[in-house]
Amino acid sequence: MTVDVRRYVQGCEGCAMSKDPRHLPAGKLLPLPVPSRPWSHLGVDFVTDLPISREYTCIFIVVDRFSKSCRLLPLKGPPTALETAELIFNHVFRYFGIPEDIVSDRGPQFVSRVWRAFLTRLGVAIRLSSGYHPQTNGQTERKIQEISRYLRTFCHSHQNSWSQYLGWAEYAQNSLRQPSTGLTPFQCVLGYQPPLFPWSAEPSDVLAVDHWFR
Repeated sequence: MTVDVRRYVQGCEGCAMSKDPRHLPAGKLLPLPVPSRPWSHLGVDFVTDLPISREYTCIFIVVDRFSKSCRLLPLKGPPTALETAELIFNHVFRYFGIPEDIVSDRGPQFVSRVWRAFLTRLGVAIRLSSGYHPQTNGQTERKIQEISRYLRTFCHSHQNSWSQYLGWAEYAQNSLRQPSTGLTPFQCVLGYQPPLFPWSAEPSDVLAVDHWFR
C-alpha cells in the first residue's frame, strides 16, 4: 500500500504543475582522491560552544584520511584564519610534513584570503565541502561524533573538565583498530602500537600523580 500511495502522489499531474521543489537540484559528486601514505590528505573542522574548561571552549580537529589518526587541540575560542594556519603548522606540519590537500567546510577561517594564501604558498590543494553536504568531509564529521560521545561519557557529571580528558581521547582514538586498514592509526603511522594505558591501578606514593591518573 505504501508503494502504491507514493507512486500515485508522484504521478499527480496537478502537483507536478503547481508545486515547486524546495531544494536545489543535486550536482555531480566527485570522489576525493585516495591517499597513498599517512598525513598526505587531511580533514579539519572545529567543535565549538563547549562548556568552559580551563578557559577552553573549542576543539580544533585534524584527521588523517589515510590512517584515521587525529590531533585534538583545545582552544579558548574560534581562532582567526591566521591563528588556524599557525596551529596546523605547529601541531601537524612540523611533525608529519606538508600534505597534498586539506578538506574542510565553508567556515569563515577556511574561506578567508589568509587561509587560501597560506596553503597556496605551501602548494597544498584546498577542497571545500559543498553547501548542505557535510558528507564531503565525512571522516572528520564521524571523528567529531566519536570524540563527542567519548567526552559525554566521561564528563557528563562534571562538564567543565572535558579539556583534561582530551589527551586521553586522542590516545584512545589513535589506538582503535580501523576496519578500512586492519591497523590502528598508531600502527599505520609509527609502525607499532604503543602500550594502551599501562597502569596497574596500584596507588602511587605521590598523591598528585595518583590523583592525575584517577
